[in-house]
Amino acid sequence: MELARRLHQYGTSAPRLEMAITGVSQRFGLQADVWSSPTAIIVSFAELSQGDEALAQVTQVMRLSPGDVNLARLCEADTIADRVTEGDLDMREGFRLLRALGKPETLASQAAVVATYGLAAASVVALLLHCAWTDLVAAGVIGLIIGVIMVSSATRPRLAVASEAISALVASVVAISVSAFIVPLALKSVILAGLIVLVPGMALTTAVREISSQHLVAGMARMGGAISTLLKLTFGTVAGTQLCLAVGIHARDLAQTPLPPWAETVALIVGAFAWAIAFRAARRDWLTVMVAVIVGYIATRWGGQIAGSLPKAPFGVFLGGFLLSALANAYARFLHRPGAVVREPGIILLVPGSVGFRSVSYLLERDTELGMDTGLLLVTLLVSLVAGLLFGDLLVAPRRSL
Repeated sequence: MELARRLHQYGTSAPRLEMAITGVSQRFGLQADVWSSPTAIIVSFAELSQGDEALAQVTQVMRLSPGDVNLARLCEADTIADRVTEGDLDMREGFRLLRALGKPETLASQAAVVATYGLAAASVVALLLHCAWTDLVAAGVIGLIIGVIMVSSATRPRLAVASEAISALVASVVAISVSAFIVPLALKSVILAGLIVLVPGMALTTAVREISSQHLVAGMARMGGAISTLLKLTFGTVAGTQLCLAVGIHARDLAQTPLPPWAETVALIVGAFAWAIAFRAARRDWLTVMVAVIVGYIATRWGGQIAGSLPKAPFGVFLGGFLLSALANAYARFLHRPGAVVREPGIILLVPGSVGFRSVSYLLERDTELGMDTGLLLVTLLVSLVAGLLFGDLLVAPRRSL
């Protein structure tokens, strides 16, 4: 149960968590029926020797908050579970080590997370939005401000509930103020880049993966959480815009000369490093995570270029998901470590969270046609990415649940 708690807290999807707990239980002669959702875990245990018709002898229920990906602690939990099942650690010591993983983050790690918000926002401006230097700097500053808000909300429950809406409001007010009084900006692109870490693209992708694997309750619950986050981000953006108009601040929305081509390469490397920190990867895994992010981005771009007359983005996303899923399974098979170290950060630039944000924004602006068209693109990209991940599992079969 402690292992289930830790895997849930560190961002493991419902299918993989249930597989992990079932496998560990069988090593101890127990039959476990596991039900996992984004906010709860229920596990019923029975003696494995009693066969498939055994009645549950113990049932445990845990109420949990949705977890965030923490690759370093996920790898530690996986290592502890392996050592206990192989007999290198007794169960009591394994339990103690799992409980020790729950220690709070240090001030230095929190500062690093704040920095990644700024770096990720700036890299998105250069990689995906192709804006100007002024847009890059503005998005980076907004990202840092949002990073401070999100880190502060981690220990303040009342702030945490509205943190996405507050962050979007602050991002809109800062971007509009800068464009009005300092320098014109590509306003929508800067706001989107500043909020990019909060956009629930990963949650949407995980939800579709869970639904496709028949974990319907977990998938729909996660989908609902992702949609609520999109709504809060969109509302905060609209509220910030209206607030500025109410006090007479009018933005100068102007696209300037885009960044030079070489900036994309620099932004990709810096962005990959930022995501390694954002996913809380251990230092020994930083290079692996950065390579995964770079490979996913290059595969997606290459797939879009060779697609011909087919829709470029969906095929590129499919190819990127396919390649990363296969690489993650090979990594887990040969290095005996969680494939999530490659898979989760690798698809971060593939997930269509920004498309979902734009779709909801258009709908709130009553541009129904464009909102529905963007929403259809969101569904297409999600299906393409999940299909790539599933086909990658067929190419290289996973030997580890994580």
